Amino acid sequence: MSPTSETAQGGRRLVIVESPAKAKTIKGYLGPGYVVEASVGHIRDLPSGAAEVPEKYTGEVRRLGVDVEHDFQPIYVVNADKKAQVRKLKEQLAGVDELFLATDEDREGEAIAWHLLEVLKPKVPVHRMVFHEITKDAIQEAVRNPRELNKRMVDAQETRRILDRLYGYEVSPVLWKKVMRGLSAGRVQSVATRLVVERERERIAFRSAEYWDLTGTFSTGRAGDSSDPSSLVARLNTVDGARVAQGRDFGADGQLKSANVLHLDEEKARALAASLTDTSFSVRSVESKPYRRSPYAPFRTTTLQQEASRKLGFGAKATMQVAQKLYENGFITYMRTDSTVLSDTAVSAARAQVTQLYGADYLPEKPRVYAGKVKNAQEAHEAIRPSGDRFRTPAETGLTGDQFRLYELIWKRTVASQMKDATGNSVTVKIGGRAADGRDAEFSASGKTITFHGFMKAYVEGADDPNAELDDRERRLPQVSEGDALSAEEITVDGHATKPPARYTEASLVKELEEREIGRPSTYASIIGTILDRGYVFKKGTALVPSFLSFAVVNLLEKHFGRLVDYSFTAKMEDDLDRIARGEAQAVPWLKRFYFGEGEASTAGGAADAGNGDGDHLGGLKELVTDLGAIDAREISSFPVGDGIMLRVGRYGPYVERGEKDTEGHQRADVPEDLPPDELTVAHAEELLAKPSGDFELGVDPVSGNQIVAKDGRYGPYVTEILPEDTPKTGKNAVKPRTASLFKSMALDTVTLEDALKLMSLPRVVGADAEGVEITAQNGRYGPYLKKGTDSRSLTEEEQLFTITLEEALAIYAQPKQRGRAAAKPPLKELGVDPVSEKPVVVKDGRFGPYVTDGETNATLRTGDSVEEITPERGFELLAEKRAKGPAKKTAKKAPAKKTAAKKAAPAKKTAAKKTAAKKTTTAKTAATKKTTAAKKTTAAKSE
Repeated sequence: MSPTSETAQGGRRLVIVESPAKAKTIKGYLGPGYVVEASVGHIRDLPSGAAEVPEKYTGEVRRLGVDVEHDFQPIYVVNADKKAQVRKLKEQLAGVDELFLATDEDREGEAIAWHLLEVLKPKVPVHRMVFHEITKDAIQEAVRNPRELNKRMVDAQETRRILDRLYGYEVSPVLWKKVMRGLSAGRVQSVATRLVVERERERIAFRSAEYWDLTGTFSTGRAGDSSDPSSLVARLNTVDGARVAQGRDFGADGQLKSANVLHLDEEKARALAASLTDTSFSVRSVESKPYRRSPYAPFRTTTLQQEASRKLGFGAKATMQVAQKLYENGFITYMRTDSTVLSDTAVSAARAQVTQLYGADYLPEKPRVYAGKVKNAQEAHEAIRPSGDRFRTPAETGLTGDQFRLYELIWKRTVASQMKDATGNSVTVKIGGRAADGRDAEFSASGKTITFHGFMKAYVEGADDPNAELDDRERRLPQVSEGDALSAEEITVDGHATKPPARYTEASLVKELEEREIGRPSTYASIIGTILDRGYVFKKGTALVPSFLSFAVVNLLEKHFGRLVDYSFTAKMEDDLDRIARGEAQAVPWLKRFYFGEGEASTAGGAADAGNGDGDHLGGLKELVTDLGAIDAREISSFPVGDGIMLRVGRYGPYVERGEKDTEGHQRADVPEDLPPDELTVAHAEELLAKPSGDFELGVDPVSGNQIVAKDGRYGPYVTEILPEDTPKTGKNAVKPRTASLFKSMALDTVTLEDALKLMSLPRVVGADAEGVEITAQNGRYGPYLKKGTDSRSLTEEEQLFTITLEEALAIYAQPKQRGRAAAKPPLKELGVDPVSEKPVVVKDGRFGPYVTDGETNATLRTGDSVEEITPERGFELLAEKRAKGPAKKTAKKAPAKKTAAKKAAPAKKTAAKKTAAKKTTTAKTAATKKTTAAKKTTAAKSE
């Protein structure tokens, strides 16, 4: 790496960034003499499988991609889908005089720059070019002032990558063997999953408590107005000096935490209210305090994700996708940051807009300084803010849709951060009276008035609790003094029930991870995406619900890999990795201690280099994963429901079971995978067990002599035949059993042998048209239909499949095909007006299930979403995520083959045609799979 220097005049320079979008924007700022190219993310990484490992490596190295016996040396390979891009970069490099590595200025970006250096092996001067915003001034400044590659950041990222590879590649196979194939474990994703599961356990164990209280409406007896109301509403606070119990006074077991509070049940509450009917009330005290609220700090990654979730309905992933586009197109500064610091330039720009838009009265004398960073913040970036030395207002950007909404959020928050405090007064009024039975009752009311809104003119932060009162909410009380008489207009009795702890949302889970100092804020979006994609968690509205599968996974990890999912241990690992980044610890001794255990670390460099030396590492990861005999797969996947019923997580999904298999009275029933675990009560389990399940023997087919049975399959109930045991099941002479799905009007416990034989006779040949094209009647996923070549027509009744004549079928085909529904079905649910498109959003029933739409964008409901329970916010979030992905890429279509009159062909020719078609289908699928795999690798999110 050459020292920093002024770029020579007249030479050609190659600038390598990470994304094509960024390359396009930067190219426009640099002009001639610069070639700007994208690496398209990482060009080199640990091998994804043994096949990618060079042949000279053997044993564990081929499996792990890391040589654990030789100081954890990583084996790097150029990604298969990046080889063409590497060739292109080498060709570009051959014709330039200087190389600028302009990847993101974080650990990941620094590592990508180092990998580029290692692979390209440039023979021209190399500079590390960094910037926090993509504006003309920032890019030109970065060219003039490059720096050296930060090898310490590279080492820190490499250590993380190796650690995550060892964790995932050693623990995931245990899950495959003991729970289910295809599962994964990860340093942060497993802990995040545990948090969601533990919250659900709390909900399952929760016992609700009922409590009652009184609310009084008290009148001053004078006329009121908006500034001085005539009445106030107060809640009963004490009775004879004993505080009345509220929800916070009850534990999760439904019992009072303290005996020093008064618990009112309905009978006692109503008796007290009746006793207070004719009571005279007076003001006992008025306490007034000044109110002051300072503005919120500018956004960093996690607070942006939380606010975008609360205010815009965006998931963490959608937020980062939109923010990435805003950054690459020069609208905001870098969106992966732990800092709340604003540069002097940004502060000046914000203060200028405060004066311009709100007036000098809203501008504090001195600039506000937000110097705080989260613990172990890794970057020197600013907070997330509008780019440039003059902020563009949202209207000036020309942005639309989700990008406009997120930019507006960032802009408002940044400007508000440089405004004056909001000020006002908070008041507490206590009202007392003596009931007819002699008891003393005291009510309390609190109010707040804002005399100067300050920063709230620009921005007010949202809340995770939809019922929470926001900062700008005023509660005005009448102007009363101690001793004033009040009359009770109404005293109502209110019943309440304590609620279980709320499930995490994406926003609250991000907040929880950050508060526990687990993981890095820049990766939280990908972590949440991973646990959703793996099926560990699904969404119900905005809530994150753990699947039954995640209960089995967390149960195994807690019992056999306890330290790996311990919250403090995981946070401590984060500390250790940051110590390595700062040069306060060495990577190799730390990795040896983690992987091989305490003794290995002692001989390899001592505890001082391996960690904090407090004994939190006893055995190494390698030791933990070798003793699998102690893991009882059935035990870790079984959970008692009650009354002798067990919930079990099997390889094909969850099910409930009573009794042992092959014993009298044994019952078993599948459990819907989208059923929230806290809803699987004994009563619900009994309902599932009471439903028909298993195989129903219907009788023998008089023609074939085969037994006919009805079954409940993964895709619904169906009938099939049992073939003789000597029937060939593979090879060219293989015979497949006839199978048919039940009609929607049929049930497993009522279907007959006659019904089954009729169903298995489908598809039925109705006849042929004048050109000899065959017409068949078939039962499909979406109901009965006719098929003629590629032309399908729906039938209105299932019975028509067996009764429709050729004449009737031809009459249907003689009618123009409906390119839509003759009479559009009414929407299943209306959700209101979308805040982006400003069009009404409804839930409709589509070919692939229910979906939300605003007429422009369609988004299918996910697992856990139901038509009955979906909220407007959830609908808007689904649409936002769909918009963030952009339009689906169109694939080239083959020219349609010329239609010819169908002719009966010899069976051999039909078979040959089928083989040819199958071969073409297989080839197309293989090509599509390769293309999909390459695309996934290209767009893979940064993850831990």
